[in-house]
Amino acid sequence: MRDFHVYNTLSRKKELFKPLHEGHVGIYVCGPTVYGDPHLGHARSAITFDVLTRYLRHLGYRVRYVRNITDVGHLENDADEGDDKIAKKARLEQLEPMEVVQYYTNRYHDFMRLLNVLPPNIEPHASGHVIEQIELIKKILEQGYAYEINGSVYFDVEKYNKTYTYGKLSGRTVDEQQANTRKLDGQDDKRQPFDFALWKKASPEHIMRWPSPWSDGFPGWHLECSAMSTKYLGETFDIHGGGMDLLFPHHECEIAQSTAVGHNAARYWMHNNMITNSGQKMSKSLQNFITLEEMFAGTHQLLAQAYTPMTVRFFMLQAHYSSTLDFSNETMQAAEKVLKRILEAANTLSKLTPSAVSTRSEEITAIVEKCYEALSDDLNTSLAIAHLQEAVRIINSANDKKDTLTAADIDSLKALFSGILFDSLGIADEQQQGVDTTLLDGLIQMILETRNKAKANKDFAVGDKIRNDLLQLGIAVKDTKEGSTWTLG
Repeated sequence: MRDFHVYNTLSRKKELFKPLHEGHVGIYVCGPTVYGDPHLGHARSAITFDVLTRYLRHLGYRVRYVRNITDVGHLENDADEGDDKIAKKARLEQLEPMEVVQYYTNRYHDFMRLLNVLPPNIEPHASGHVIEQIELIKKILEQGYAYEINGSVYFDVEKYNKTYTYGKLSGRTVDEQQANTRKLDGQDDKRQPFDFALWKKASPEHIMRWPSPWSDGFPGWHLECSAMSTKYLGETFDIHGGGMDLLFPHHECEIAQSTAVGHNAARYWMHNNMITNSGQKMSKSLQNFITLEEMFAGTHQLLAQAYTPMTVRFFMLQAHYSSTLDFSNETMQAAEKVLKRILEAANTLSKLTPSAVSTRSEEITAIVEKCYEALSDDLNTSLAIAHLQEAVRIINSANDKKDTLTAADIDSLKALFSGILFDSLGIADEQQQGVDTTLLDGLIQMILETRNKAKANKDFAVGDKIRNDLLQLGIAVKDTKEGSTWTLG
């Protein structure tokens, strides 16, 4: 099996990936908190770990991919205060909380399908694993790394730090947090302001609550992922992923909770970076926050046009997952053009006539290897795409009769596009989806035959009309010395 290297946030270096169990990979990724429509940030995380899962499977690994749904316990700020985001939405819309959860979970799934993001093997909900979370709290209390007060349970960061290292993932020390964390109103129960909630006692007006040994309440946000990753992947598993914004405090707290009860949690931690808009972080307060629905419909005020789901996906893959990605209409339109060229070349492959001699065999072999080397080097999708564009130039050159390719060359290129572009990168040809291309080609060839007869009879008006009518239907006709060819788009 080909070597795969990954940048491990925990060790702060690129490492050779060695799964815990040979040939099998366990991945846990933090999914959405379902109280609003998915946006570009959700899409980047989902696409990043979709590509990771796809590529590992393409290499021959059996992958169990777990991505959770947060439907309880995520408060409005990370200091364990404020309303539950879902409960607040339910009150505003006069709905049951689980109506909100179901609606936005369905919406999330719908948009992920459009982006060609494969569903996880397991998609656990936090609300469905409260029993597991209560049991985990009991174990943390037994080990002495938590304390109960007034019906709430908090993790004792200072005590934990005497034996272990709180901050080893993010690099933030307890001393720094002591100096920079202020007490908030209603947090006098905590021994230290940087302690975090494992269980919160519900106030009388709090909608979402469960019985526990300490109070009627709800679990802390960080707890759910520790409990669910352990349940489905074991006390130690391979990869934990999520957005860079979750590195602290969410993932840091996960590590502390797991370590406190003797679990090793994940061996490799991967984080995708944020999306910016003209250099600014996307946020609701700056009004540069774009949902996927707005992207696909072109309805946001910052959008010059609508962008297809595959254009959005391809745009995100043009940058390394760990780098900041800046959105603009110019970069989106550029991605749209590059994607179109690549897909046209992929479709052209099936129309090439093989030759007995090749002028590009060695170059094609090198391109295939470079594409795999790029993805095996910490999912360098941008470099893989650059190499695919080298293949596009060869295909177009062969189509223009400037180069010759053997049947073996064409098969290698078909395997490259199938394995890298479509399988690993997850790009789908939106114009070809749901179309029987054999039937379509047959019908268009019949139409082109009629057009050729009209031209032969010097009835150029009919020939031009057929060409223009086809163009209106999204079918472009190109006349060459060898005859007429067509492409979608």
